Amino acid sequence: MAQGSKKAVLYAICVNAMITVLKGIAAMVTHSAAMMNEAVHSLMDTLNQIFLLIGLQRGAQPADRQYAFGHGQKKYLWNLWSAIGLFSIGCGLGLAHAWHAWHNLGHIERPEAVAILGFDVAPIWISGVVLLIAFVLEGYVLMVAGKEFLSRMRAEGKRNPFKYLVSADDPTLIAVLLEDSIAVTGVILAATGIGLTQSTGNPAWDIGFSVLIALMLGLTAIFLGMINMRYLTNIRDIKAEQIFQDILNNRREIERYHDLRSAIVDDTHTVVVAEIEVREEVLMRKMRERIATHELELLERVPEHRRTEAVVEYAETRATIQATLEATEQLIDSLEAELKQRCPRVFHLTIEVEGIAEPSQLDDPHAIETGNLPKDT
Repeated sequence: MAQGSKKAVLYAICVNAMITVLKGIAAMVTHSAAMMNEAVHSLMDTLNQIFLLIGLQRGAQPADRQYAFGHGQKKYLWNLWSAIGLFSIGCGLGLAHAWHAWHNLGHIERPEAVAILGFDVAPIWISGVVLLIAFVLEGYVLMVAGKEFLSRMRAEGKRNPFKYLVSADDPTLIAVLLEDSIAVTGVILAATGIGLTQSTGNPAWDIGFSVLIALMLGLTAIFLGMINMRYLTNIRDIKAEQIFQDILNNRREIERYHDLRSAIVDDTHTVVVAEIEVREEVLMRKMRERIATHELELLERVPEHRRTEAVVEYAETRATIQATLEATEQLIDSLEAELKQRCPRVFHLTIEVEGIAEPSQLDDPHAIETGNLPKDT
């Protein structure tokens, strides 16, 4: 899962770094406010994706003495800093530049032609070529991120991409997808503003569309900040809890359960905690054979002439305790194995056996023998 996100991030870093340079050069030679804001936009995208890459690398570190459940949440922290910091800065710089351009509207001299390799080229052609290159490259990166996003969505059985965008458990992929979508949209807005300015002769169009580009960065910061904040506040894994409830409800060994809770550490690690009451009738099945086996193993360690009444009594008591603990451990191990099979992101399950429920049908020996008893409701 993280591998697909890393691939999308690396593609985005390389492409946005190249586009930042192209847009910056085009903005300086054409004096276009929209192109300058697009250069700022691409620069923020590049820096943001570097932050995302750092978050992926830091978050992949295994558990150690200081981080008992691994470093997974560092990914959300780097994403949060990136979203709130860089995109807010990008939005602020974009609005500041648009404000400056508006107040100097009558004083900005726009070149009629730019000399390139001895040829005079109109600024509109420079802007057009740069925006076309940006559209193709950013469109390709968007396609890479979109394929990864859709494959995850289908793997989880979801069909609505907008709902999945809000509920998806990998904020890194969401960030890349949103950034690339907004990057393509920004290119279209910049091209529209520059085109309207060229056709009408009014530079206010260029400035107006540069404001829209800056506002998009601000809205992106807010949305990504909200997404990552969820995972830094120990959000519950509702799906994992529902799966575990279904497992417990279909186990005859469990009479009832309490205090079922979960916490998402990161997109591949969930912790589940629950208290259960075990059914005596089911737990006692084949218990006599278990006790006898353990008692025999214990007594075989003692020479026959030393098997006093106290030794035999000790062996019986220990065998009973050992058989009970063994049955309980087997039950917990089987619950954990089934939960991890049905929900692989659960990497830690804590079950507290609260007690043994009262026998429900002592008047039915066959039911007690088979453990096929109705649960209390």
